[in-house]
Amino acid sequence: MSGRLRQITGGLPAAFWYLWTASLINRTGAVAQIYLGVYLLSVRHFDASYVGLVIGVGGIGTALGALPGGIIADRWGRRPAMLGAAVPAALTMLAMGRATGQAAILILALLLGVFLGIVRPAFAASIIDVVPGSDRIRALNLNYWAFNLGSGAAALLAGLLARIEPMLLFATNAGALLCSTLLLALKVPETKPADDTAEAHRTGLGVVFRDRTFMAFAGLTLLGWALIESNKMLPASLLADGLDITSYGQVIVVNMVLIVLGQLFLPALVACFRHEHVLAASAVLVGTGFGLAAFADTLWAYALTVAVWTLGEMLMTLANSAVAVQLSSPDARGRYQGVFGFALTGAMFLGPTLGGHVTEHFGTATLWAAVFCLGLALAAAHLAAGPARARRVALLQTACTPVDQPAPL
Repeated sequence: MSGRLRQITGGLPAAFWYLWTASLINRTGAVAQIYLGVYLLSVRHFDASYVGLVIGVGGIGTALGALPGGIIADRWGRRPAMLGAAVPAALTMLAMGRATGQAAILILALLLGVFLGIVRPAFAASIIDVVPGSDRIRALNLNYWAFNLGSGAAALLAGLLARIEPMLLFATNAGALLCSTLLLALKVPETKPADDTAEAHRTGLGVVFRDRTFMAFAGLTLLGWALIESNKMLPASLLADGLDITSYGQVIVVNMVLIVLGQLFLPALVACFRHEHVLAASAVLVGTGFGLAAFADTLWAYALTVAVWTLGEMLMTLANSAVAVQLSSPDARGRYQGVFGFALTGAMFLGPTLGGHVTEHFGTATLWAAVFCLGLALAAAHLAAGPARARRVALLQTACTPVDQPAPL
């Protein structure tokens, strides 16, 4: 086991581990982000529809912030995007903890989402910049693992802080943002590649939007993660089957445990297959997992469905990261990561919104059947898109210097 862990974590540069540590600190301290819904319901006593609106607006802000964030990362550098947006994000977090009016909280949620969204493309691009091509997928997977490990710790810490003093949620979250930013400021240098091509000086999003292969991939990514985000409707199924609302926390913990325990060991398995095959398999697993929820009526049955779609989520995360790296032009890396981040965060709004609409008007059984069918359709689309992606990767490999060559298919 120790040898396997060394194989998973060894050989990565120090700059990556500083980025990884900052990610772990930031997510472990994200107590207000995780507990925001509970805080607005139980402390501020707002109704559920308004709480859902606040969370949705925050997701929209994060998606929108990713687009200018990618431009900033390519035009002025990774550090200005990461360091410049994190401080106002921390101040906005503190202001949200003090706000009482509904309009003020909505505006602050939107601003917070935008600031956090600006950071994400630069952070991902920095990891890709500092890690050699053959190790980039492993590094991105380690960062995803740290994100989930920190999320689990934050969920435990949030409950404790909320019982002591709710304002501690926002102060702790802001403090974690500042601590992680300070670490990046002190230890991670500017990683943006030198501007040695004409395209490097054109920092608009047009270069990404004109890349039909990448935009098709981003669209499929949006759909895939929207399917996963439909898990927010699981409480409705649990209640319909007579289970307590707290059962959702008990079954969704399966997701976190499987990711923390298994995500580190999947890259070696995924490396044996083409990415379109992995993405197709992941879509089938996600669709099947949620489809089985239509037949579940006990806690253990729901836990099994979560295990099935979590395996799909893990595979989808690995393959999506790999394809996003391979299809990104090195001189537009921040912008490509910005559009990719927009797809991921946009799904956080799209999935629950559409899932809630279908649940309200047609019931959860119809929702899970629809997710199953969409999962099969997504699998077919990934298989069909595979050849075009391979041609695009081959083109980029011939254009890139050795240090910037993407990992092979």
